[in-house]
Amino acid sequence: MSTVTTTLLEQVYRIAQDAGRAVMHVYFRDFTIEEKEDKSPLTEADQAAHEVIVSGLNALPDAIPVLSEEDGEAFTGPDAQGRYWLVDPLDGTKEFIKRNGEFTVNIALIENGKPLLGVVVAPALDVAYLAAEGLGAFKVEASGQRQPIRVSGRPAEGATWRVVGSRSHPSPDLAEWLEQLGSHDMVPMGSSLKLCLVAEGAADTYPRLGPTCLWDTGAAQAVVEQAGGRVETLEGYILSYAAPEEHINPHFIVWCSNT
Repeated sequence: MSTVTTTLLEQVYRIAQDAGRAVMHVYFRDFTIEEKEDKSPLTEADQAAHEVIVSGLNALPDAIPVLSEEDGEAFTGPDAQGRYWLVDPLDGTKEFIKRNGEFTVNIALIENGKPLLGVVVAPALDVAYLAAEGLGAFKVEASGQRQPIRVSGRPAEGATWRVVGSRSHPSPDLAEWLEQLGSHDMVPMGSSLKLCLVAEGAADTYPRLGPTCLWDTGAAQAVVEQAGGRVETLEGYILSYAAPEEHINPHFIVWCSNT
């Protein structure tokens, strides 16, 4: 497995910050909204962030293929080492349109199906999450100060679970799952921030029983895993990115511990 350096993590963080600034240029003015083939919304900000990220990643010394939500057809597959960049230029477009701040820029480095590095930037909230294999997971506050983050660990028997759920994508299967979980408080949140809340210990679990794509989860999964948590399918397998030609994730649960 490749060694991810602090230098690379910082380079990717700067690229994500630049993309975040491009997003915010659009956020503060009137913008057009189009509709993709799958009926999901698309704004100028999605494309602007995509262009910044692809340009930045292609300028890095190590040439690695890029799979971006906004240009999936340009992706030719992982390189000889099984690596590729997985990018969601603007995750939470519905939240962007609502102007509630809960949207993110996401960049992950995948190797042989595993996210080795992840950067999640929430430009409107002025917060970011960084993680890399061997380096740990960190939250970056508005001041620029970086704090190591860690999952909370499984709640004690009989304790109330803190569950984070989608603000814009309710699922009919969720009520049944929550009933089996037991006592819980529900916290609604948009975009990949849901995974990051588990990573930083602000929530205990995030059940996603509805459709998502690889680029929605890759970067934040790296943050969760490096913070001591796990992201697994309903069958108990770690969520994998080994088949990028299949864009849709299975249903999954984010847990606040590795056990």
